[in-house]
Amino acid sequence: MKDLKHIHYYEELLEQANNELVRKAKEDGGIAVGYTCYYVPEVLLNCGKAFSIRLRAPNTGSLDISQYYMSSFICGYTKALFERAFEGGYNFVDFYASSDTCQQMVRVVENIHELNLIDNPQFGFGIIDAPLKVSPHGIKFYTDQIRQNFLLPMEKNYNLDFSEEAIRAAVEEHNEMCAAFEEISDLRKEDNPKITPREFHILCLVSYACPTSLILPYLKETLEDLRNREKDPEDKWRARVVVVGSELDDYAISEMFENARCYVAADRYCFGSFPGRQRIALKEGEPALDQICRFYLETNQCPRFMSAEKVQGRRDLVLQLVKDYRADGIIYEQAKFCDFWGYERTLNTQVMWEEYGIPTLGIDREYVVQGSGQLATRIQAFMESLEIKKIQKGGKGK
Repeated sequence: MKDLKHIHYYEELLEQANNELVRKAKEDGGIAVGYTCYYVPEVLLNCGKAFSIRLRAPNTGSLDISQYYMSSFICGYTKALFERAFEGGYNFVDFYASSDTCQQMVRVVENIHELNLIDNPQFGFGIIDAPLKVSPHGIKFYTDQIRQNFLLPMEKNYNLDFSEEAIRAAVEEHNEMCAAFEEISDLRKEDNPKITPREFHILCLVSYACPTSLILPYLKETLEDLRNREKDPEDKWRARVVVVGSELDDYAISEMFENARCYVAADRYCFGSFPGRQRIALKEGEPALDQICRFYLETNQCPRFMSAEKVQGRRDLVLQLVKDYRADGIIYEQAKFCDFWGYERTLNTQVMWEEYGIPTLGIDREYVVQGSGQLATRIQAFMESLEIKKIQKGGKGK
């Protein structure tokens, strides 16, 4: 297939956190709000002149400084964020919206504050105490935390507009982007899909890493290009999988999947499209803020939620994705030393196979996956096992 429109530009944008579109938004008077977790409602960070940036640390090399301050035995994502902040890579960020999703991330925020790592005179930050259960009390507590620790400080310090009208306008723009992603994602259900795992991963990443208002026109053009794109004459994929797991912003892993001729049909990981790229339906007669906070808490799939209904809900979602996207297997991936996903991956790798009969692979990985021969070998071996199962069932191997 021919290259997608703008795909090389998207790759350039992903080379650094302070990319061209971020700089343009700042030059136009925008307020850059960095965040790292689905617990922070992305759409609320795009009200008025504010714009959200989900923080990444592309081209991460040595982590010596972060290991000195934070030890070696924490996840590579948090270490990479701290290292990049120490290097001055986040000086463009005006406000850092964080949550106590895990104590490793809290330590990043604390170190950034205590060491004064963000060289920006108007820099501020807020942390919410995220609830562990979805309940009327938990939703109210969550909403109050977001209002008190994010919205009010940003309104006061940056003169941002979080009125009902501004929030609903942000939701409308967010839904416009999500509608495009829902259509693109549906293309992955087809036989011999016209979008590759690497391409979808890149599209998803730029939607998080760039101001929505500026990246949306490019994504719409890419969607139109996909509608008219000619498929390859032959389906080269050996098997289809759903990838589930923790933060994953290095699309090199999607290149590994492609090299093994493994088609990632659906992505349920942080920085992925499930959840995150689904439209938010607002009704009249109830404050938009309350509806948004309830939506994010109810759709949150973080393994930090340990109630029985949430644990089963996460499995049910993965099972539904396997069914909807006709996957042959599941890959649970986990950043090394991620406490919550360590439990989730270990348990569900066994549960999905033994209780539901779905071939499942569990892997742990470094933050930067490029060049990991061991990881590539495990993915290749899993593809061979899925292909053998398809042949045994009367299907055709590739």
